[in-house]
Amino acid sequence: MTAVTIRSFAAIRRPAGGRLAGIGAAGIISAAVIAVAALAAVFGPLIAPFNTTVPDTTLQFVGPGGGHLLGFDVEGRDVLSRLLAGAQSSMAGPLAVVVISLALGIALAVTSAWKRGAVDAGVSAGLDILFAFPGILLAVLATAVFGPGLTAASVALAIAYVPYVARVLRGAALKERSQPYVAALEVQGLSGPAICVKHIVPNMMSLVVAQATIMFGWAMVDLAAISFLGLGVQAPAPNWGVMISENAVGLQEGYPLPTLAAGACVVIVVIAFNVLGERLLSRAAQS
Repeated sequence: MTAVTIRSFAAIRRPAGGRLAGIGAAGIISAAVIAVAALAAVFGPLIAPFNTTVPDTTLQFVGPGGGHLLGFDVEGRDVLSRLLAGAQSSMAGPLAVVVISLALGIALAVTSAWKRGAVDAGVSAGLDILFAFPGILLAVLATAVFGPGLTAASVALAIAYVPYVARVLRGAALKERSQPYVAALEVQGLSGPAICVKHIVPNMMSLVVAQATIMFGWAMVDLAAISFLGLGVQAPAPNWGVMISENAVGLQEGYPLPTLAAGACVVIVVIAFNVLGERLLSRAAQS
């Protein structure tokens, strides 16, 4: 085995913890916020202390008290319980967007960088066309065609995000493609797909993780906006975007807490993902 191949293997087997080193206090706090949000998404519906869908209009916009820390919403439902249960759809939608767009974006970027020539030109032209369509517009069109819901909106957003992923990763894939270890592996008889899957993609993982983290924040904002418009998650299902929409009337009537609480959840989680993503992106650029 050649020296360049050994160096490539060493690059692949960097400790995973190294990705989190040097992100600073802001990055660590952001990671902690994301961990709490993830736990709420997994266990929120199970630990919600009160029913999240059955209305009680006699408790409409009643303030905190009697074990209800955030009071009641426009339908007389416990706000804290709906926040906990709503974390699931509010986090699951962006996660689906990120997974789908990353899978497609990585495949296009690596294929384009490996084949180059006509394939690279064709992929670049297709990405330029997708760049012309805003993600939220595609999501609105998808829900208009397939009906309101999280699935259609998430798939549409994922497709809209593919160009952003592919463009960033294509540059990294081209850089890896030109490395000496790739030529050494080809001389040893390893096939192109095997080199891409076993070596090039793993060596780009720090950039992939950083891009995914930032993109999660974009997706959360877009999906919350779509649910706010009534085209995403449908009431009475708990969701942070839905809660902002259905309790907006409380802002005019002097009961802002339900809307502000849901909005704060979106803002805090999005900021956490953006801060952590920027830190990881800076670290990936330095490595």
